This record gives sequence, structure tokens and C-alpha cells, in this order.
Amino acid sequence: MAILTEQKKEHGHSWLDAASIEAQLQCSTPDPVRVKEILQQARTLKGLTPDEVAVLMQVESPRLLEELFDTAKRVKEEIYGKRIVLFAPLYVSNVCRNECLYCAFRASNKNLVRRTLSYEEIASETRAMIRTGQKRIVLLLGEAYPQEGFDYLLNAIRTVYDTKEGPGEIRRVNVEIAPLSVEDFKRLKKAEIGTYITFQETYHEATYEQVHRAGKKAEFNWRLECMDRAMKAGIDDVGLGVLFGLADWRFEMLALMQHARHLEIQFGCGPHTISVPRIEPAAGSDLSNNPPHAVSDADFKKIIAIIRLAVPYTGMILSTRERAEIRRECLQLGISQISAGSRTDPGGYESENHSSAQFCLGDHRSLDEVVRDLSEMNFVPSFCTACYRMGRTGQDFMDLAKPGDIKTHCDPNAMSTFMEHLLDYASPQTVTSGKNLIEKHLLGMDQAQKELTLKLIDQVKKGRRDVFV
Repeated sequence: MAILTEQKKEHGHSWLDAASIEAQLQCSTPDPVRVKEILQQARTLKGLTPDEVAVLMQVESPRLLEELFDTAKRVKEEIYGKRIVLFAPLYVSNVCRNECLYCAFRASNKNLVRRTLSYEEIASETRAMIRTGQKRIVLLLGEAYPQEGFDYLLNAIRTVYDTKEGPGEIRRVNVEIAPLSVEDFKRLKKAEIGTYITFQETYHEATYEQVHRAGKKAEFNWRLECMDRAMKAGIDDVGLGVLFGLADWRFEMLALMQHARHLEIQFGCGPHTISVPRIEPAAGSDLSNNPPHAVSDADFKKIIAIIRLAVPYTGMILSTRERAEIRRECLQLGISQISAGSRTDPGGYESENHSSAQFCLGDHRSLDEVVRDLSEMNFVPSFCTACYRMGRTGQDFMDLAKPGDIKTHCDPNAMSTFMEHLLDYASPQTVTSGKNLIEKHLLGMDQAQKELTLKLIDQVKKGRRDVFV
């Protein structure tokens, strides 16, 4: 143990314990009684230990898998209700200095058309997104800045916030960018971002070194300690993620749980979100077409369900990398946020040519089609951004989320923003489906919540926008 501790100090990641993960992966086929005990424990909304996660990862019995999935659905609805938060990515540049073998943006890919949007082009893309009804975006760019340096990113964020189109605007800008220093994270916080997101890609260090050949991203520890620097700088909503397919998904899961637990211990607050992307084909990347540890749909659904039980308070994000049919299935297992109507290339919302995209999309439906589909599945599409503006972030958010109280705020806000979307952007067919859904969900509310929700909806119908509690 002394040797392991010394190795951790040398490499600079005292919280990631690969040796304990490898030991946990040696557990045998689980006893059904033990699995049921763990699932019962998960229903208390207290989360799971790494050992309990390791047991659930071994479950293969169809009957036990059904119980696992049912428990995940119950836990998600207990905390988040039937809401599904919607957003879309906004890529402002695909210029990059890194060599990530799975990514079309890597520096050596000479076949990719490179583009960095001007501020006027960013505003134009933003208007195009607003016209479809988007209210929340994730801003992304490769790990390289134009002449302005880091100020380009800060100015891009301000451009998005300042852009209006008709009755709409973007109300929350989350960012998914390369790791920063503490000082730059402080500047990013002042830009009034929502959540800061960075995927470790893989927590398996040897694999990480194999697939990240050059550039700043090749530094494993710099990325691993990224969220510590962000939270030290005062950014209390951070988003973790793994690119499933690079290494054994079971190792990644346990490492991800270690990361979440580390943030909880160190800062009193775990990750605000966890994303679960799988590798998708990317132009010029052989690895992306043949992932070394491809994750099956069956295992993918297991991953989502287990994460939901392990960190029940955390928002779970599913992107348009996945096909529409698998996204529908995963909505039942714990997903609380999805992207819709996405483009993964700079200028993609105003162009039909997507030759500069980061990867291939699996779900090509428009935002309107996704909203209608959610409504018909009895999910409430939410465009709410109230928590950020009301200061319900970090520990304050977790204090509401952990006992399941956050939905008392979010359910009325979801309904009012959904009605706003129906009135301003939805097609006639979606309006019909959406209004039927609202009526149905109002019937299921207690009297006080119903009255509050109706009051907000009435304000929206009278022409007010962005009303929330």
C-alpha cells in the first residue's frame, strides 16, 4: 500500500485508485439476494458504494436486469419527475492542436474543413437556434483559440447572451471546453456560464496515453484534476463524462464513481451532470469506426441505470450521438437531459454541408419532432433555466435534489416553459400533443402545486415570457 500511495503522489492523482478498481472487477457472478438488497438500498436515494456498483455491473439475468431498470426509473422519477430538459450544442470552432485518435477535429486530419466563427457568425447561428425554440446551449470549440486567445471564448459567450430573435433568447450557456488554469476558470465564472463540462474521455491511464498522441490534452493529470481547479475557482456546477468504447466500460464506471465521490468529499458537492457518450464514426478516424471496447446497447442501458442509482442526485445527459430508438429506451432508465436538433460543426445550423462535423449523429430529428415524441411518451419537455438565475447551484441544488425536493420547483417551471415553447415555436401537431400532456400532468399535481403551475401558465398565455419560481 505504501508503494501505491507513493505512485499516486508521483503521478499527481491521489484520488484515482486504479488498483482498487481492478480488485473490484474480479468479483464473481452476484448472488441474486445480494442484488435485490442493493436495489432496495438504492430506493432510499442515498446512492451506492463502489462495491455495490461492481456487483450490479455483473448482473446478466433478464429478471434481475428488469428489476435494475425498474428501480432506476423509480429513482429518476422520485427526484426529477417526468421532466426532460432540452438543449443543443453550439460549435464555434473546429481548430485544434490535439491528436485524439477518435476525433475528426485532431490536428493532423487534413481532410477536415477548418473554421472559426466570427462574432457575427456566432450571433447568426444563435438566432437560427432560437428560431427553433432552443433556450439552453452547450458552447464548444477545439483546443485552440484565434488571435484573441481566451478572450475569444469569453466574447463568444457574451455574444450568445446578447443575441435576441423575435420573442426568444438563449437563457443559459453551458460550456464544454479544454481544461483551464484556476485563474482562467475565475474569468469563465464571471462570464455567467451555467455548467462547466469536460469529459475525461477515459480514466484508464495506459489507454489515455495511447489515444491522445500530442497536444495539451495528452497530459493525463492536467485533465484529471480539471474539476478541482474549476471548483476552486468558484464554478460549483461541473459535468463529468466518459467516452465509452475506449476502455473497458466497467473500469470507466468505477473510476467515474471515484471522481464523483472525490468531488463530494473535497468540495461538498458532486457533479451536476454526468454524460454517457459512446464513440461514433468520425471523418478520418479508423479508431472511431472500430472502437477498441465497443459498448453494446444492452450494456449501455445497464450503464445508465447503474449511474442513476449510484448518484441519484446528478443530472444524466444523453446526446444525439445515439439513435432515436435507443434514446427512447434510455429515457426510461434515468436520463434527465437530452440534446435535440443538434449540429456538431461550426456554422452547422445555417448550412446543409456538414463536412466539418466532429462525429456522425445518430438522431437527426428536429427539436419539434423530439418535443412531440417526448409529449407522446408522457415526458414533459422542459426549457427551464431558473435554477441558475435563482442561485440554486452547487450545494444549494444538491440540498434540494438529494431528498427529491427539486421537482417542487422544477415541475411548475417545466410546464410554463413548455407552454411558452408551444405558443411560440411548435408545429400544430406538437401543440396538440403538448397541450394534452399539460392537462394530463396538471391532474396529477397536488392542489397547491397545480394552482402555482396554472398561475405561471396563465402569465405565459397573456404574453409574459421567462416566468419561473
